[in-house]
Parts: sequence; structure tokens; C-alpha cells
Amino acid sequence: MAAENGREIGVDISFEDLGDLPLTEGAGDFEMIRAAAEAAARAGAAPIFLGGDHMVTNPIVQGLAAVHGPVNILHFDAHPDTYDDFEGDPLSHASPFARIMEGGHARRLVQVGLRTANAHCRDQAKRFGAEMVEMRDFAAGSVPIPDAPLYVSLDIDALDPAFAPGVSHHEPGGLSVRDVLNVLHRINAPIIGADIVEYNPTRDINGMTAVVAAKFLKELAGLAG
Repeated sequence: MAAENGREIGVDISFEDLGDLPLTEGAGDFEMIRAAAEAAARAGAAPIFLGGDHMVTNPIVQGLAAVHGPVNILHFDAHPDTYDDFEGDPLSHASPFARIMEGGHARRLVQVGLRTANAHCRDQAKRFGAEMVEMRDFAAGSVPIPDAPLYVSLDIDALDPAFAPGVSHHEPGGLSVRDVLNVLHRINAPIIGADIVEYNPTRDINGMTAVVAAKFLKELAGLAG
């Protein structure tokens, strides 16, 4: 099974499915995710996590930063996910990048495909120095690609619902599958990890979003060291 860059899983890429973390929707989940990311990095692996809501990116990046130091992030999403406190929960799916940036776990944050940024999120972008590539201004060839160590966070709702209906928050006017791939293919150094999040199978149609997520998994694996 080959990624578009020609690298084959099982030939050029060593790939192992470690299964699901035994999450409980409780207070211990954060540390379990963080520890798994750190353990993978210490073993020399570039972990790819499958979610799940976007809150998981915060503990994942914290775990990786414990090994690699502060990382750089390329983030695909319809939403900035930089709320200081969303509905009383500072660790919610709408807040991971606020926690990452204020904690010093990342140096640079490039966000691609945004089309819901409100005044608070724009203020947060200024606070953290986040680089917002809004969908209305999107051109794959002009998206900034941060230097290594690079982590990729891919929220499936970055895509237009026509390409990925299996998400909880449909936001029309988004990226195509090829748009995302064209940006990923401009990465020219091995990534240290990635996540693919916010897939909701109860809203999928004929498994089409699942197939899109699997395509992204293969392409991200092709970018790993």
C-alpha cells in the first residue's frame, strides 16, 4: 500500500497498529494520552492518533514536546480551536491550541481552512502569534509549512461536507481532499507525529468519510520518519 510520494507501508515505512487506548471519559484520560505520545516518541516512533474529539491534540503535543522540545504545528480545521474557555471547560475540543500555545509546547502554529473565526479567536491568534490561513484566502502553494519538529493535526471538518459528511459540525465552503493533500505534499522533512480527529460515523454516508480518513492516514504515514 503506497502513499502518493511512492513510499510503501511495510516496505519503506514500518507501521504498527497499537490499538485503542482504554479511555473512560474521565479525569485520567488526559494523562493516558499524554503518556502514550511520550512513550512513542521515546521509542523513536512518529505516532498517528485517530480520534475522537480535538481535545486529544493537547495531551498528544505535550507528550511529544517532552521528548522533542517545543514543536511546530500544521493544523487543518474549519475552527481555530483556541477558545480560552469553552462552555466552562478549558480542556474542551474547542480549546486545545490555546492550552498548547500558552504552555509553551509549540513555537509556531499554522492553521489552514478556517471559516468560523470570531472576534475572540482572532484575539487569541494575535496573542499566540498563530498564522491563520482562512478558507476565503486559501491557496495550497502559499500555505506556510513550519520547520521540524513538525506535528500535523487534521480535523476532518476542515473538509467541505461534500467530501466528508461524517463529522459533527458541518461547515460548508471548506477544503477538498486534494487541497489537503497538496499542502501535505509540500512537507519536505519527516513529521514527528499527527492526529486525524472529529470523525463521526453516525453522520457518515456509505463510509465515504472513513475512506477519506484512511487516505489521510496513509499519506501521513508516508511523511513520517
